[in-house]
Amino acid sequence: MIRVQRQDFDPGAELAALEASGAGAVASFTGLVRPDDGVTALTLDHYPGMTEAALTGLADEARDRWPLTALTLIHRVGRLEAGARIVFVGTASSHRAAALEACAFLIDRLKTDAPFWKREHLAGEDRWVEAKGTDDAAAEKWR
Repeated sequence: MIRVQRQDFDPGAELAALEASGAGAVASFTGLVRPDDGVTALTLDHYPGMTEAALTGLADEARDRWPLTALTLIHRVGRLEAGARIVFVGTASSHRAAALEACAFLIDRLKTDAPFWKREHLAGEDRWVEAKGTDDAAAEKWR
């Protein structure tokens, strides 16, 4: 399941759905808006259609690489306050290694391959979030 949405999500409910897939292992990642450097909020924009296609491509690649029984990928857009949930990645498989590796693959590749534009809001200023070399390096290990 892939969703791009404004509304919050319930990680517990998402994990329960993955567990109901009959898998032997479930791995997940939940990303939050960090209040680093005085960030009070983050606005995420996207191009509808293109974003969903990119996420579907990543999910398809994960399914091709690992024997997954279920996969959930949720990414929020809009203005999110510090501490808010941004992203949920959940994978289920018969074995833990596949679930863990697929989850790590998806979050690493989301950071570089998904078309989201991020703007941080601080007291008195806004700034665009630039791509980071560390994110590129993390994604590169999966290519």
